[in-house]
Amino acid sequence: MNDAAPHSTDLISQLLTGMRIQGVHYRRIQTGPTFGLGFAPKPGHAYFHYVAVGNALLRSADGSQHLLSAGDVVLVPRGEGHSLLSGEDQSVQYLETLDAAPLGDAVSGIDTCPSTHAVPSAVLFHGCMAFDLGGMQGLGKLMPSMMLADGNAAQFPGLLPMIDAMKREVCSGRIGFAGILARLADAVAAMIVRDWVERGCEGASGLVMAMRDPRLSLALLALHQDPGRDWTVEALAAESNISRSVFADRFQAVIGTAPLRYVTELRMQLASQWLTQQSLPIEVVAERLGYASQAAFSRAYKRVRGHSPGATRRGRGLAAL
Repeated sequence: MNDAAPHSTDLISQLLTGMRIQGVHYRRIQTGPTFGLGFAPKPGHAYFHYVAVGNALLRSADGSQHLLSAGDVVLVPRGEGHSLLSGEDQSVQYLETLDAAPLGDAVSGIDTCPSTHAVPSAVLFHGCMAFDLGGMQGLGKLMPSMMLADGNAAQFPGLLPMIDAMKREVCSGRIGFAGILARLADAVAAMIVRDWVERGCEGASGLVMAMRDPRLSLALLALHQDPGRDWTVEALAAESNISRSVFADRFQAVIGTAPLRYVTELRMQLASQWLTQQSLPIEVVAERLGYASQAAFSRAYKRVRGHSPGATRRGRGLAAL
């Protein structure tokens, strides 16, 4: 087992390298003593909240509640609807209906604090992010609906300095603070996801078991490093140094899908990422993924994703709206 540990670590690093968390828009929000902010469901995105000053009650779609205080960070990885409230009985107003003033690129400010209050009761920084797990896409539906990091960030090593930096930027209003805040938020969200993966995803997925399997991790690492290779079950088994039949049975039992189906799904996840985030031409994506022709790639893509690569490219900007 000891000699397998480096391969498992390399595989986790490879999977995390494919993860993309990038802000679509951000809001710096100042409130008075009472507020109710609603956030509508947004599939394919993640919501991010940072409480810089004051307190807030986070109410999820299922009615569960979490009390947040200054320094707390929340990631809603599946974009589920929720609200931030000053109290349990507070009425909710959706964020999109509030007036916002531009503060910088993709960042705006909302101020609901009454003029009679010299100092806001709460200062929040909110982000809506495009959230793509790349090769870890299957883990998205297994993530908890809310991922919280407390103000001390004891659970997330290395996070506290970044949270402190966010507080300084939120409260200072210095030149360029909005852009710096946005980049910090992207990084903090990525660190929360990374920690969840490194801690075993709370035992949520067969992929995590495979990451730590001394044989399967060898094949998965090779596959993720070179997804365009002409992979067969025999070739994957050879990477694991076990027989074809043993490998196929082990792969199915641990990950829950057949090896070549996993190969195809991984390729289509990467293709979607390359088409939307890198704007690569369809023919380039097809070549990278080892398809003999663009037509063959397009047929495979539509079979797995339910629409053509062209439709994905045309719709790449719509998710940000």
